Amino acid sequence: MSDPGTPTFDQLRVFLTVVDTGSFAAAARKLGRATSVISYSIGNLEAQLGVSLFDRDATKKPQLTEAGRAVLSEARSIANGMGNLRAKVKGLIRGLESEVHLALDVMLPAWRVVDALKAFREEFPTVTLRLYVEALGAVTQMVLNRAATVGISGPLDVEIAGIERIGVGFVELVPVAAPSHPLAQAGRNPPGAGREHTQLVLTDRSTLTQGWEFAVIGTRTWRLADLGSKHMLLREGIGWGNMPLPMICEDLESGRLVQLDMPDCQGGPYRLQAVYRTDSPPGPAASYLISRFEGQASA
Repeated sequence: MSDPGTPTFDQLRVFLTVVDTGSFAAAARKLGRATSVISYSIGNLEAQLGVSLFDRDATKKPQLTEAGRAVLSEARSIANGMGNLRAKVKGLIRGLESEVHLALDVMLPAWRVVDALKAFREEFPTVTLRLYVEALGAVTQMVLNRAATVGISGPLDVEIAGIERIGVGFVELVPVAAPSHPLAQAGRNPPGAGREHTQLVLTDRSTLTQGWEFAVIGTRTWRLADLGSKHMLLREGIGWGNMPLPMICEDLESGRLVQLDMPDCQGGPYRLQAVYRTDSPPGPAASYLISRFEGQASA
């Protein structure tokens, strides 16, 4: 038995279009070709691979065979890779940006921001930087709306079409309160104790996480749009809540805040991701920022 041939990228694009549109005729309309040309292209692809991709007899609409479903996964991977390649080349052709709009998650530790921006200033002294600080899904929303070129966003556990993500580490969140707070004075708290006291929670100014709650267990909550305000209220004994560890290390050492022992709210890693639009790939300056944040995570 001979080895399968090598299909062209156009053949794979036709195959994916038939799958996505549901028929040869619909694929022909979308690609601006005759239905016979689509059928001929699929026939050639099947002949090259040595397998039948569609069961044309079972129903009026072509149904993927078992082999077709296996090929589909690889074809999508190749198409995505080609799209990423084109996007990167597009970014190189554009040349150095005159301005970069950077949106950062409020949880990102200050030392990481300072390190990246100092290095950026040295590397690209002629590029203007516009800096925005947001919480939760608002960073990705700014990138989606083209208000930001690139963002460093917190976790969004949903795929968003047109957005590329690159992991850049995490920051540890811990539940804290002032030493005078009942949850701090109790030492080891039983499950559910946090529900009896006001929890301070960051508000997402975007609609991407509408209806979701992040580590919220309190039945009584105060919603704040600013992490600095949350920090201030926690130190004054007004409620309890999760905070990024780098921001409160000195408070924990001095005793102004106490890490809470709560079995149902122990904090944990808050994942960070660099995000950008796939149709507006970052140029050299924005790419440098992403690489710098990646390097921080690796180090």
